Amino acid sequence: MKLKNKVAIVTGASSGLGLAIAEKFLKEGAKVVFSDINKEKGEEIVLNKENAVFIKCDVSDSKEVSHLISETVRSFGGLDVIVNNAGTATMANIEDMTDLEWQKVIDINLTGVFYGVRDAAKYMKNNNVKGSIINMSSILSINGFKQSVSYCAAKGGVNQITRTAALELAPFKIRVNAIAPGFIQTGMTQGILADKEYREFLEASTPLGYIGEPEDIANAALYLASEDSKYVTGSILYVDGGWTAR
Repeated sequence: MKLKNKVAIVTGASSGLGLAIAEKFLKEGAKVVFSDINKEKGEEIVLNKENAVFIKCDVSDSKEVSHLISETVRSFGGLDVIVNNAGTATMANIEDMTDLEWQKVIDINLTGVFYGVRDAAKYMKNNNVKGSIINMSSILSINGFKQSVSYCAAKGGVNQITRTAALELAPFKIRVNAIAPGFIQTGMTQGILADKEYREFLEASTPLGYIGEPEDIANAALYLASEDSKYVTGSILYVDGGWTAR
Protein backbone atom coordinates (compact mmCIF):
# COMPACT_ATOMS: atom_id res chain seq x y z
CA MET A 1 0.00 0.00 0.00
CA LYS A 2 1.49 3.29 -1.15
CA LEU A 3 0.10 5.51 1.62
CA LYS A 4 0.39 3.24 4.64
CA ASN A 5 0.42 5.22 7.90
CA LYS A 6 -0.04 8.53 6.08
CA VAL A 7 -2.69 11.05 7.13
CA ALA A 8 -4.53 12.84 4.34
CA ILE A 9 -7.21 15.49 3.97
CA VAL A 10 -9.40 15.67 0.88
CA THR A 11 -11.73 18.65 0.56
CA GLY A 12 -14.91 18.41 -1.47
CA ALA A 13 -14.93 14.71 -0.62
CA SER A 14 -18.66 14.02 -0.51
CA SER A 15 -18.94 13.53 -4.28
CA GLY A 16 -17.17 13.45 -7.62
CA LEU A 17 -13.41 13.74 -7.81
CA GLY A 18 -12.95 14.32 -4.08
CA LEU A 19 -14.86 11.19 -3.14
CA ALA A 20 -12.90 9.08 -5.63
CA ILE A 21 -9.59 10.45 -4.34
CA ALA A 22 -10.46 9.96 -0.67
CA GLU A 23 -11.59 6.38 -1.25
CA LYS A 24 -8.45 5.63 -3.28
CA PHE A 25 -6.28 6.95 -0.44
CA LEU A 26 -8.14 4.75 2.06
CA LYS A 27 -7.54 1.66 -0.07
CA GLU A 28 -3.85 2.54 -0.19
CA GLY A 29 -3.53 2.57 3.59
CA ALA A 30 -3.99 6.24 4.52
CA LYS A 31 -6.02 7.62 7.37
CA VAL A 32 -8.32 10.01 5.57
CA VAL A 33 -10.32 13.07 6.53
CA PHE A 34 -13.27 13.39 4.19
CA SER A 35 -14.06 17.11 4.28
CA ASP A 36 -16.95 18.91 2.67
CA ILE A 37 -19.54 21.61 3.29
CA ASN A 38 -22.28 18.97 3.07
CA LYS A 39 -22.28 17.59 6.63
CA GLU A 40 -25.14 15.12 6.26
CA LYS A 41 -23.78 13.44 3.16
CA GLY A 42 -20.20 13.50 4.43
CA GLU A 43 -21.06 11.79 7.69
CA GLU A 44 -23.06 9.17 5.81
CA ILE A 45 -20.11 8.41 3.53
CA VAL A 46 -17.64 7.70 6.36
CA LEU A 47 -20.11 5.58 8.32
CA ASN A 48 -18.54 2.15 8.99
CA LYS A 49 -15.33 3.14 7.19
CA GLU A 50 -12.20 2.31 9.16
CA ASN A 51 -9.54 5.06 9.37
CA ALA A 52 -11.93 7.67 7.98
CA VAL A 53 -13.56 10.67 9.62
CA PHE A 54 -15.66 13.53 8.31
CA ILE A 55 -14.87 17.15 9.20
CA LYS A 56 -17.17 19.84 7.86
CA CYS A 57 -15.37 22.75 6.24
CA ASP A 58 -16.28 25.72 4.08
CA VAL A 59 -12.93 26.29 2.38
CA SER A 60 -13.79 29.93 1.66
CA ASP A 61 -13.65 30.62 5.43
CA SER A 62 -10.07 30.81 6.72
CA LYS A 63 -11.12 29.96 10.29
CA GLU A 64 -12.83 26.78 9.13
CA VAL A 65 -9.74 25.72 7.16
CA SER A 66 -7.55 26.28 10.22
CA HIS A 67 -10.00 24.21 12.25
CA LEU A 68 -9.86 21.47 9.60
CA ILE A 69 -6.08 21.20 9.98
CA SER A 70 -6.13 21.21 13.78
CA GLU A 71 -8.97 18.67 13.99
CA THR A 72 -7.16 16.39 11.55
CA VAL A 73 -4.07 16.46 13.74
CA ARG A 74 -6.21 15.84 16.81
CA SER A 75 -7.99 12.92 15.17
CA PHE A 76 -5.05 11.16 13.53
CA GLY A 77 -1.94 12.66 15.09
CA GLY A 78 -0.53 14.42 12.07
CA LEU A 79 -0.90 15.51 8.46
CA ASP A 80 1.09 14.26 5.48
CA VAL A 81 -1.10 15.01 2.45
CA ILE A 82 -3.80 17.54 1.61
CA VAL A 83 -5.83 17.61 -1.59
CA ASN A 84 -7.40 21.02 -2.08
CA ASN A 85 -10.20 19.80 -4.30
CA ALA A 86 -13.38 21.62 -3.22
CA GLY A 87 -14.77 23.67 -6.05
CA THR A 88 -17.78 25.15 -7.77
CA ALA A 89 -18.68 26.67 -11.13
CA THR A 90 -21.02 29.29 -12.53
CA MET A 91 -21.75 29.52 -16.24
CA ALA A 92 -22.50 32.99 -17.58
CA ASN A 93 -21.24 35.33 -20.26
CA ILE A 94 -18.82 37.88 -18.87
CA GLU A 95 -21.26 40.77 -19.30
CA ASP A 96 -24.02 38.86 -17.49
CA MET A 97 -22.04 37.52 -14.55
CA THR A 98 -23.00 39.17 -11.27
CA ASP A 99 -20.59 40.27 -8.56
CA LEU A 100 -21.89 37.52 -6.29
CA GLU A 101 -21.47 34.80 -8.94
CA TRP A 102 -17.92 35.93 -9.64
CA GLN A 103 -16.96 36.19 -5.98
CA LYS A 104 -18.36 32.78 -5.01
CA VAL A 105 -16.21 30.97 -7.56
CA ILE A 106 -13.10 32.97 -6.66
CA ASP A 107 -13.66 32.48 -2.91
CA ILE A 108 -14.01 28.70 -3.17
CA ASN A 109 -11.81 27.74 -6.13
CA LEU A 110 -8.93 30.15 -5.58
CA THR A 111 -8.95 31.62 -2.08
CA GLY A 112 -9.96 28.26 -0.63
CA VAL A 113 -6.91 26.65 -2.24
CA PHE A 114 -4.69 29.41 -0.85
CA TYR A 115 -6.01 28.79 2.68
CA GLY A 116 -5.45 25.05 2.34
CA VAL A 117 -1.91 25.44 1.04
CA ARG A 118 -1.01 28.05 3.65
CA ASP A 119 -2.28 26.19 6.68
CA ALA A 120 -1.03 22.77 5.60
CA ALA A 121 2.39 24.27 4.84
CA LYS A 122 2.55 25.87 8.29
CA TYR A 123 1.84 22.57 9.99
CA MET A 124 4.22 20.56 7.81
CA LYS A 125 7.05 23.05 8.11
CA ASN A 126 6.71 23.47 11.87
CA ASN A 127 6.62 19.70 12.40
CA ASN A 128 9.30 18.69 9.90
CA VAL A 129 6.84 16.77 7.75
CA LYS A 130 8.01 16.07 4.22
CA GLY A 131 4.48 16.34 2.97
CA SER A 132 2.59 16.55 -0.30
CA ILE A 133 0.17 19.35 -1.12
CA ILE A 134 -2.06 18.71 -4.13
CA ASN A 135 -4.28 21.38 -5.68
CA MET A 136 -7.11 20.83 -8.12
CA SER A 137 -6.61 22.90 -11.25
CA SER A 138 -8.21 22.34 -14.67
CA ILE A 139 -7.46 22.40 -18.38
CA LEU A 140 -9.35 25.70 -18.26
CA SER A 141 -6.45 27.16 -16.28
CA ILE A 142 -4.65 27.59 -19.61
CA ASN A 143 -7.54 27.47 -22.10
CA GLY A 144 -10.30 30.00 -22.39
CA PHE A 145 -13.84 28.64 -22.41
CA LYS A 146 -17.05 30.50 -23.10
CA GLN A 147 -19.29 31.29 -20.11
CA SER A 148 -16.54 30.26 -17.68
CA VAL A 149 -14.61 33.45 -16.95
CA SER A 150 -14.61 33.11 -13.15
CA TYR A 151 -13.71 29.42 -13.28
CA CYS A 152 -10.89 29.98 -15.79
CA ALA A 153 -9.52 32.88 -13.77
CA ALA A 154 -9.59 30.93 -10.52
CA LYS A 155 -7.92 27.85 -11.96
CA GLY A 156 -5.22 29.95 -13.61
CA GLY A 157 -4.53 31.37 -10.17
CA VAL A 158 -4.34 27.87 -8.70
CA ASN A 159 -1.51 27.06 -11.09
CA GLN A 160 0.45 30.07 -9.89
CA ILE A 161 -0.21 29.36 -6.21
CA THR A 162 1.10 25.86 -6.87
CA ARG A 163 4.29 26.98 -8.57
CA THR A 164 5.07 29.72 -6.06
CA ALA A 165 4.41 27.52 -3.02
CA ALA A 166 6.54 24.76 -4.53
CA LEU A 167 9.51 27.11 -4.73
CA GLU A 168 9.04 28.43 -1.21
CA LEU A 169 8.54 25.01 0.39
CA ALA A 170 11.12 23.00 -1.55
CA PRO A 171 13.88 23.69 1.04
CA PHE A 172 11.69 21.92 3.60
CA LYS A 173 11.06 18.95 1.28
CA ILE A 174 7.36 19.78 1.09
CA ARG A 175 6.11 19.12 -2.43
CA VAL A 176 3.33 21.16 -4.05
CA ASN A 177 1.70 20.05 -7.30
CA ALA A 178 -1.61 20.40 -9.10
CA ILE A 179 -3.83 18.13 -11.15
CA ALA A 180 -5.54 19.65 -14.16
CA PRO A 181 -8.41 17.40 -15.25
CA GLY A 182 -10.06 17.54 -18.61
CA PHE A 183 -13.77 16.87 -18.87
CA ILE A 184 -14.62 14.18 -16.32
CA GLN A 185 -17.97 12.49 -15.69
CA THR A 186 -19.04 14.04 -12.35
CA GLY A 187 -22.02 15.80 -10.86
CA MET A 188 -20.51 19.16 -11.82
CA THR A 189 -20.36 18.22 -15.51
CA GLN A 190 -23.54 16.15 -15.56
CA GLY A 191 -25.62 18.97 -17.05
CA ILE A 192 -23.43 19.71 -20.05
CA LEU A 193 -22.64 16.04 -20.69
CA ALA A 194 -26.36 15.23 -20.76
CA ASP A 195 -26.63 17.36 -23.90
CA LYS A 196 -25.93 14.87 -26.70
CA GLU A 197 -24.52 17.40 -29.15
CA TYR A 198 -22.33 19.06 -26.53
CA ARG A 199 -21.00 15.71 -25.32
CA GLU A 200 -20.16 14.72 -28.88
CA PHE A 201 -18.34 18.04 -29.31
CA LEU A 202 -16.28 17.44 -26.17
CA GLU A 203 -15.46 13.87 -27.15
CA ALA A 204 -14.43 15.00 -30.63
CA SER A 205 -12.21 17.70 -29.07
CA THR A 206 -10.45 15.13 -26.87
CA PRO A 207 -7.72 13.23 -28.74
CA LEU A 208 -8.44 9.98 -26.84
CA GLY A 209 -12.08 10.40 -27.86
CA TYR A 210 -13.92 9.90 -24.60
CA ILE A 211 -14.84 11.57 -21.31
CA GLY A 212 -12.69 10.65 -18.31
CA GLU A 213 -13.81 9.02 -15.06
CA PRO A 214 -13.14 10.16 -11.46
CA GLU A 215 -10.85 7.14 -11.05
CA ASP A 216 -8.48 8.68 -13.61
CA ILE A 217 -8.00 11.70 -11.35
CA ALA A 218 -7.79 9.57 -8.21
CA ASN A 219 -4.90 7.64 -9.76
CA ALA A 220 -3.08 10.90 -10.49
CA ALA A 221 -3.64 12.09 -6.91
CA LEU A 222 -2.24 8.82 -5.56
CA TYR A 223 0.88 9.29 -7.65
CA LEU A 224 1.42 12.83 -6.35
CA ALA A 225 0.68 11.82 -2.75
CA SER A 226 3.05 8.85 -2.73
CA GLU A 227 6.79 8.38 -2.86
CA ASP A 228 6.44 7.55 -6.56
CA SER A 229 6.57 11.32 -7.16
CA LYS A 230 9.27 12.19 -4.60
CA TYR A 231 11.19 14.27 -7.19
CA VAL A 232 8.12 16.07 -8.53
CA THR A 233 7.18 19.54 -7.31
CA GLY A 234 5.78 22.65 -8.93
CA SER A 235 4.16 20.57 -11.67
CA ILE A 236 0.71 20.83 -13.21
CA LEU A 237 -0.29 17.29 -14.18
CA TYR A 238 -2.78 17.38 -17.06
CA VAL A 239 -5.12 14.40 -17.01
CA ASP A 240 -7.21 15.34 -19.99
CA GLY A 241 -7.18 12.71 -22.72
CA GLY A 242 -4.79 14.89 -24.72
CA TRP A 243 -6.97 18.02 -24.72
CA THR A 244 -4.09 20.42 -23.99
CA ALA A 245 -1.78 18.73 -26.51
CA ARG A 246 -3.80 20.08 -29.41
